[in-house]
Amino acid sequence: MRCVIARFPFDLTKSGVLDSMKGVKPEAVAGPSVIIGRRAYPAKQVGQVITRQDRRDFSADEVLRAMTKLGFTCRTLSRATAPARALDPLRHASALLGAPWRPDRHPRADVS
Repeated sequence: MRCVIARFPFDLTKSGVLDSMKGVKPEAVAGPSVIIGRRAYPAKQVGQVITRQDRRDFSADEVLRAMTKLGFTCRTLSRATAPARALDPLRHASALLGAPWRPDRHPRADVS
């Protein structure tokens, strides 16, 4: 299948991509990814391997479009799967200790 990545046309096949990615160790996925075999590869890594171009020359979207056309499963990092923001140290300690003390909710508040 003819795909354009970084303004250059490439004739890619699913078997050709599988052969190119054989033996390539996947980097840590922090954004858009492509599932090849049983591994998830960053889209930019896949693009670099199959086109032999620098990662700055193409976008992850170009690679995702081409890989989707070839039948690979592609994923983008959504806000729902993004890691939650950590609490600052004061709020983290407060959460560990529970709700702040309030005199009107204390069991002995009515005792003088």
